Amino acid sequence: MVKVVTDLGGNARYFSRHPIPYQRHHTGITHLQHIGLYAYRAPFLTHFARTAPTPLEEAEGLEQLRALQHGHRIRVVTVTGDSGIGVDTQADLERVRRLFAAPRPS
Repeated sequence: MVKVVTDLGGNARYFSRHPIPYQRHHTGITHLQHIGLYAYRAPFLTHFARTAPTPLEEAEGLEQLRALQHGHRIRVVTVTGDSGIGVDTQADLERVRRLFAAPRPS
């Protein structure tokens, strides 16, 4: 599960697959679990798709780090509860597609 550290304004500072921040002393900081729902404008996506992966992105295997290393902001919104849905494999994606295609109760 990917974790995120934010600045005081609610913008992402770093993402990692490891627990961050490292707590040298117990400070009561809650680790934030990253869900990963993004909303981009088309021009940004075009630009982002043309940028080369960065060293941090390659080290962690997280494309969000490419945006951060290039100086772009990622706003983080804290939510409560657990979605219970992770999309990390092709099988996960197919499961989510079935959920969205299923009829919804009225």
